[in-house]
Amino acid sequence: RMKRILYLLSILLRVFVVFFYLSILWVGIYSFFPIPMTPLMVLRSAQNLEEFKPGEILYTWKSASEISRHVSTAMIAAEDSSFYDHMGFDFEAINRAWRYNSTHKSKLKGGSTISQQLAKNIFLWPDRSWFRKLLETYFTGLIEVFWTKDRILEVYMNVVELGRNTYGVEAAAQSFFGKSALKLNRSEAALLAAVLPNPRNWLVRAPSSYVRFRQ
Repeated sequence: RMKRILYLLSILLRVFVVFFYLSILWVGIYSFFPIPMTPLMVLRSAQNLEEFKPGEILYTWKSASEISRHVSTAMIAAEDSSFYDHMGFDFEAINRAWRYNSTHKSKLKGGSTISQQLAKNIFLWPDRSWFRKLLETYFTGLIEVFWTKDRILEVYMNVVELGRNTYGVEAAAQSFFGKSALKLNRSEAALLAAVLPNPRNWLVRAPSSYVRFRQ
């Protein structure tokens, strides 16, 4: 029996080592190259097929220099005002969310940073399980160690969901405003940021009074 336990432990150790090195390689590659597709894009495409609403994925990668500076300012203000001050985790925001959620069970509030959201979007899948959260924490730590803050923000602006089948600021700018991401003004950038984190219900094309307030 002890031999069997040791054998299983050795297998688990090998799996962990392989996963560790592959994840380092994965994060390293993404630190230089555009993200070809995210798990969320694949999931949304499958959901669209199930709902008989197929549609082309709108996704065009742009470097940070090709995106209006108003966009990064707006997204940091909307999603993570302490982005440049933390190492991936805003513990004050997490504590506030925990206190709020303890008394508002029907409408949960998140405390995720841009880094955490990005780790979930490009490496994982949307879920509230502890296992997924553990992996999110791991990948958040990796991108904070191996990427610069500017790279994290650049990738986030490119892959974030901003509407149905619409991912990234360039696709959203072309679809909603008929212009490139570089030419977005402050009001347009604020409107894109205002629909986060619920872009499938809060619409850029037909903003509600609440979205306008957030803008």
